[in-house]
Amino acid sequence: MSDRKPLMPKATAVWLVENTSLSFEQIAEFCGLHVLEVKGIADGDVAQGIKGLDPVTSNQLTRDEIEAAEKDASHSLKIAEPKVVIPEAATTKRGPRYTPVSRRHDRPNAVLWLLRNHPELKTSQIMRLVGTTKPTIAQIKDRTHWNSPNLVPQDPVTLGLCSQTDLDNEVKKAARRLERERREAHKEAIKAGTLLPTEETTAPPADDVAEEGFRPTAEIVQPKDAPEKREETPAEEEARVFAKLKELSSGSDDTSGKDEDA
Repeated sequence: MSDRKPLMPKATAVWLVENTSLSFEQIAEFCGLHVLEVKGIADGDVAQGIKGLDPVTSNQLTRDEIEAAEKDASHSLKIAEPKVVIPEAATTKRGPRYTPVSRRHDRPNAVLWLLRNHPELKTSQIMRLVGTTKPTIAQIKDRTHWNSPNLVPQDPVTLGLCSQTDLDNEVKKAARRLERERREAHKEAIKAGTLLPTEETTAPPADDVAEEGFRPTAEIVQPKDAPEKREETPAEEEARVFAKLKELSSGSDDTSGKDEDA
């Protein structure tokens, strides 16, 4: 069965109830209504004053389809295929939010609140939330607005200029943007490397180099990985201990020789 429903479901149901012997279930399924709602139409409790719409003349049903459904109660009505295919309307971007006239004087206060409490928001985001213009936001930010001394920060949700859901979505979007920019900046810093130490760049040039007029300049070098510490072998450990003992023994001999001379 097609997902398409008749153009005027309730008016179509009124006509089918009055002019056919279809069951309530068939009419409800075809029109997308509840069975009790169709029963209410038959009893006159629902859709009072609604004129029935003939689905045959509007090319939504055929006579053969109605007759087949009247003979078989389990038959589901199928809407006729349209003769002209109407393309779906392209989704347009959401424009600036409309603000009622009675609330427009509150927009500068809401902009000031957003600038102070959510500085991460872009100008375009504030424009979507409050429905103001870019020059107005710039004037409030630079304190050149004509009413700057009298502006008081006020939550746009409390003022009814936007919903809490819209504000949360914009704040989350701004947080994701800042995190993405932070990661990109970190990658660029690693890729750029580090400068040479100050001791090397400011050291006086050698004699042979100074004659040629060479002067040291800063150079970008890639960070060097720390060398891995090699594990000491038993032979090297024994030699190191022996050298330490020998050093201690020679030191004690020198001390005793000085005492004898004294």
